Amino acid sequence: MASQPPTHAKILVMGGGPAGSYAASCLQREGHEVVLFEAVKFPRYHVGESMIASMRGYLRFIGLAEDMANHGFLNKPGASFKLVHGLPDTYTSFIGLGPDFVSWNVIRSEMDELFLNHAEKQGVKVFQETRVDSIDFEGDPATSRPKAAHWKRKDGTTGKTEFDWLIDATGKAGIMSTKYLKNRLMRECLRNVAVWGYWTGVKRYAEGTIKANSGWFEALTDQTGWVWVIPLHDGTTSIGFVMHQDASNAKKATPMANGKTPTLTEHYLDQLQFVPGVRELIGEKGALIPGSVKSAGDFSYSASKYSGDHFRLIGDAANFVDPFFSSGVHIALTGGLTAALTICSSMKGEVDETTAQQWHDSKVGLAHTRFLFVVLGAYQQMHLQQFPVLGDVNAKDFDEAFSMFRPVIFGMSDSKTTLTDDRVQEMTNKFQSWFDPYVDEQSVMAVRERYGAEYVHVEAPVLGEDKIKSLVKEDAEAERVLKKVDVLKALADEVDVTGAMDRHPLLGYTANIKQGSLGLRKFVE
Repeated sequence: MASQPPTHAKILVMGGGPAGSYAASCLQREGHEVVLFEAVKFPRYHVGESMIASMRGYLRFIGLAEDMANHGFLNKPGASFKLVHGLPDTYTSFIGLGPDFVSWNVIRSEMDELFLNHAEKQGVKVFQETRVDSIDFEGDPATSRPKAAHWKRKDGTTGKTEFDWLIDATGKAGIMSTKYLKNRLMRECLRNVAVWGYWTGVKRYAEGTIKANSGWFEALTDQTGWVWVIPLHDGTTSIGFVMHQDASNAKKATPMANGKTPTLTEHYLDQLQFVPGVRELIGEKGALIPGSVKSAGDFSYSASKYSGDHFRLIGDAANFVDPFFSSGVHIALTGGLTAALTICSSMKGEVDETTAQQWHDSKVGLAHTRFLFVVLGAYQQMHLQQFPVLGDVNAKDFDEAFSMFRPVIFGMSDSKTTLTDDRVQEMTNKFQSWFDPYVDEQSVMAVRERYGAEYVHVEAPVLGEDKIKSLVKEDAEAERVLKKVDVLKALADEVDVTGAMDRHPLLGYTANIKQGSLGLRKFVE
């Protein structure tokens, strides 16, 4: 670790979590001088222990996949959902996508330190316990280029570092978005609160089967929220409840039998009455680790833009969907990669800086919007909300996502351009089919035999509702399967992300994800 921050950096990254460390590694490996400021000392605690299928592809690109695989984290073959009690579970298999898509359940303090240490090994100058207090701009912070960061270290020393490029990965604090751009948009329908703790002696879901070590996600029977159960490699299990802030506040204010309002731990344990599947996993041997219960506001938000002249916002500093479906680190790494891609491309003159910003905004916004509708579909299935609120959807991101999903939702016949409540609802309804409890691997296999493998392959073209109906006619099972597969196809870009960016154009450009030539290139059909 370098001893004193420099007075100038080619690229300054604020924040050493997965987003910041990943962006720093990508850029340093391209030969750029990168300086990273992290406010605290790693390892540091962080919640969010469940990773999704795209993880290995991201890690391979920066040379971190082998270290992650060898660390000892639990392999995660998929995830199981009980969204409607009385109906079968829904299982999402990562194994079915291939061995490269098996992910992990992680202890975040350990994983995040691997990311930060790896960045330093690539040559990034890392300064921990160095907090950025303010940023200087050439003019109006809302419209001009940032040029210097004022920092303070834990030992009390202060200083200023000028830079050519800035990446904000400061997490939910989001210094650029909240302090200077003032463009963060809160999403009321997902204004959620999480309360969680750690347990010993909890049984693992589906132990002894290929689903072992999968996360378990269950709706509360009182329809106020849901719970996660994530087994970890140190023998503990993370169990957390998520509900809207209004429901959480109402429960916390309700007196117990003794007339007192519950403590946080009492409130947490009281939720177990609403999750029979979790109670079964806890069984007689499960025990809450004393003092482990924590709570945080998991409010959902986006922003009107995620970039500007010579700066990029990534990770939670840019946006946050919801804890459901574990998309946080995925979107963080997406932003880290797109920041690196667009900065490199702008530096080399492959695109102008305005186009680079637009590409970053579009890719980060699309990833956010895709997972937003997965979450909204699941919440609708759990009856946690009756209708998504139009004002809670970023219109620009929605329009881009909708144009891509239009064949999935309406076939090719729809050409409406105005964002309406009906269009938002149609998107939510369609994504609800991801969690169809009556579609399992056996039913997919049966439809494959009846209609052919080309219709159920995730990389095949989407069919659209009209074609599905004409193909299957009165075959209800096949219709359900093909509707779910169509949604899987629409989300394929968020599974094989590095490959998809290289293949699929966005604003007329594809990503060149190759070390030594990272950047954007004009798409030629």
